[in-house]
Amino acid sequence: MKPLPGDYRHKLLLSGDELRELKKHTYSMVETFGLDRKIDNYQGTRPITLYRWDLECLLDVIDFALQDERDYPDKSTPEYQALQKVGERIHQEYDAVYGHEKIAQLGKVVPPAMGVSRPVSITAPGQKPEVLKAPSKSSKSKATVYQLKITLADIKPPVWRRVEVKDCTLTKLHEIVQIVMGWDGYHLWAFEIGGEQYGEDPDGEMDMESSRKFKLSQVVQAGVKKFVYTYDFGDHWEHVIHVEKVLDADPQVKYPRCVKGSRACPPEDCGGAWGYGDFLAAIQNPTHESHEEMLEWVGGGFDPEAFHIEAVNKKLATVR
Repeated sequence: MKPLPGDYRHKLLLSGDELRELKKHTYSMVETFGLDRKIDNYQGTRPITLYRWDLECLLDVIDFALQDERDYPDKSTPEYQALQKVGERIHQEYDAVYGHEKIAQLGKVVPPAMGVSRPVSITAPGQKPEVLKAPSKSSKSKATVYQLKITLADIKPPVWRRVEVKDCTLTKLHEIVQIVMGWDGYHLWAFEIGGEQYGEDPDGEMDMESSRKFKLSQVVQAGVKKFVYTYDFGDHWEHVIHVEKVLDADPQVKYPRCVKGSRACPPEDCGGAWGYGDFLAAIQNPTHESHEEMLEWVGGGFDPEAFHIEAVNKKLATVR
């Protein structure tokens, strides 16, 4: 089963004995789309972002462990009580959001509860978002270039890129975002525009429109000034895409091109925005308990300030 785009974000702070005890059971999470790595890499210094599928998996793992006499023959030990407390907190979080449902199938998308955040698309002030309409066969693309600023959410200082692109499908825009940001492209992804999801769903398991049938020009013509691109539904890397300008294309310039940017893309599978903060804290502090482990995991070194625009544009030149 795959986590769904638009899944709601739960932020929990786990630390001390609770976190240490939970980490003893990550071996039971190996089939859960990186949840084992997320928990293993999490240092407990900031809240961890979890999704519905994560909560359901953790509840299964914790409930099973608490009932296993081989793990906890003595229910009065501090270790048992620490894991029990984690389980109670996650149960409370889960029930507060999804307790009103009669769950027939895991992973079902539900209306958001009050106070639960989710990615949103932003239109111009006073405008109501609208679902994009499929282009007519007679529509013609003008020699127009869209200047976009792509910012990775929840990262400080920000990781961002400014790009100029001609009109293209949302599928091609996905390819451009992957290149300019520096992702490897092996996770699921989706755009959220006007409350609708757009992406590629070859298995038909997710409720989304085909990104191949809609173009960037339709987004702009609908009055949308900002929209969201989410990559990796486990780590949930949310990118805010701001349509800054609509320009005339320069016939002497090859598009798409990156004109500016700042800071390196985080490593894949490091646990999302919060896990990335813990990762940086570990690799930048030689006395950190996970320093050597994280350096080995990332391949020996990582410079969060690095950004090489020439290399990015060289890759963009291959986009057709």
